[in-house]
Amino acid sequence: MQKKRSADPGDSKMMVAARQRFLNAGHYQPIADALSRTVLAELPTNTTASCLDAGCGEGYYLRQLRTAAGGDGHSLALMGLDISKWAVLSAAKQAATISPWANWVVGSNANLPVLSNTLNGLLCIFGFPVYSEFARVLKPGSILYQVDTGPDHLRELRDIIYPRIRPARTVEPQQPAEFTHRSSISIHYRLTLTDTAAIADLLAMTPHLYRTTAEGRAKASALTTLEVTVDAILSRFERH
Repeated sequence: MQKKRSADPGDSKMMVAARQRFLNAGHYQPIADALSRTVLAELPTNTTASCLDAGCGEGYYLRQLRTAAGGDGHSLALMGLDISKWAVLSAAKQAATISPWANWVVGSNANLPVLSNTLNGLLCIFGFPVYSEFARVLKPGSILYQVDTGPDHLRELRDIIYPRIRPARTVEPQQPAEFTHRSSISIHYRLTLTDTAAIADLLAMTPHLYRTTAEGRAKASALTTLEVTVDAILSRFERH
């Protein structure tokens, strides 16, 4: 059951399509690579490891994890969950090009359709963590892998679309009551986009599309090239 106020919650069909095009072009591949390396270094190899992507979007990071696991002997039971039906439909459709390898579910992080103390790992990537639920479904000693934006993420785009330059935020890892913070790493690189379609997709897949003004959107749509900073923080939290 979903706890939702909207009849069509989460990312819209347009946002999901934009994110699918942008991610499949490889623009966030370094984030996916760092996440997959970190997760696979800790998931057990002597059994089938269960892992949930809570807020999976169109499934990009779970697909990348599965691909990375294929060459190192991991056996994975994967599940992707998102509150957006459009995201889950996109994830399931892309996954259907190969033999079934994951379950895709429309649902909320506030009420995960997962038995307690059953997961070996949980991903929350640019999402909305509900730590009490994450702690409930993870086995003790298992890891929550959380990816958040850093202070410089898409700074150049933000400087263009917003009327005032906002000061950099100081980002500190949270310390959820049910978890112990184990580590955080920064994924920081420059990305050059050389066509208007990719720039439009970047804006459309983020909340900035709705936060900026019509003038800001017009400035972004006029761009033919954009060099932008990608700044993400990958944190590991161990379930007590």
